[in-house]
Amino acid sequence: MDYINAFWVGGLICVVVQILMDKTKLMPGRIMVLLVCAGAVISFFNWYQPFVDFAGAGASVPLLGFGHILMKGVKKAVDEEGLLGLFSGGFSAGAVGCSAALIFGYLASLVFKPKMKK
Repeated sequence: MDYINAFWVGGLICVVVQILMDKTKLMPGRIMVLLVCAGAVISFFNWYQPFVDFAGAGASVPLLGFGHILMKGVKKAVDEEGLLGLFSGGFSAGAVGCSAALIFGYLASLVFKPKMKK
């Protein structure tokens, strides 16, 4: 059942984003920023963790989940370090995911030999 919940929740998030792309004049970059900020705001109110517990990777992998991870890092760092944690918490929480994306993207570019668009 975990796989089914992850599949339909992740698919629903993708459907909402596709509707935003098709029916509004928002550029994809702005939609991505909107998703990260929405995930952080939902996490701020402690509503995102139950969503992740229910949907697993369907909720934690999309950009909403990245906003949630950033907010979790900020909350933890503020509790431990005070106001300075506001500036460092998101970086430490999101560092592993960003590093993995860069490393695997680089490895994929070595294997598949990307070309510039003409």
